[in-house]
Amino acid sequence: MQDTVEATMEPYVSATVIFPEQYMGQMFELCTAHRGEIQNHTFIDESRVMLKCRLPTAEVVTDFFDKLKSKSQGFASFDYEEAGYDASDLVKMEVLLNGEPVDALAAVMHRKSVVTVGRDMAKRLKEVIRRQLFDIIIQTAANGKVVARETVKQLRKNVTAKCYGGDVSRKMKLLNKQKEGKKRMKKFGKVELPQEAFLSVMTKQDE
Repeated sequence: MQDTVEATMEPYVSATVIFPEQYMGQMFELCTAHRGEIQNHTFIDESRVMLKCRLPTAEVVTDFFDKLKSKSQGFASFDYEEAGYDASDLVKMEVLLNGEPVDALAAVMHRKSVVTVGRDMAKRLKEVIRRQLFDIIIQTAANGKVVARETVKQLRKNVTAKCYGGDVSRKMKLLNKQKEGKKRMKKFGKVELPQEAFLSVMTKQDE
């Protein structure tokens, strides 16, 4: 008997945001951009607004608070409490380096975010992964389909630098040897990931 998934559930929080009135537009945009459901807003005095909304917990634990402070120039306050689970259309985003999945970089996200986040993630990883002696193919994929692809080009080592004169056969021999070596490295080599690679997937691209 084959197991079937009837629904995937995602934890939510009830959030309260208090901010000066002039930042109302930015706060509304921030909440909706993070899949928030705005419930109500009220003026607590002549210049301050209190916004109530429900947000997926996954949206809060990334960079929501940093963006909140940035968009309000530090004047907004944020508080939240657990608010149960809701059914959500979630998928697993995988990161593959030269065809090998990197479990530590995998993430679960809403389906509508897959393309945007996948492309952004591939670009971020390309910026932080150091070049090596073989090409590094970066791919993000979901449901067996590749969403984005970037390539970190290989470093080229000049193996003929010490070959002076017209010794063409020796140069060709060294270049062929280098080519074969690169094939082996690409097949068996392990891509080294700096700490920045893991930090880069914890933040979202600005909307």
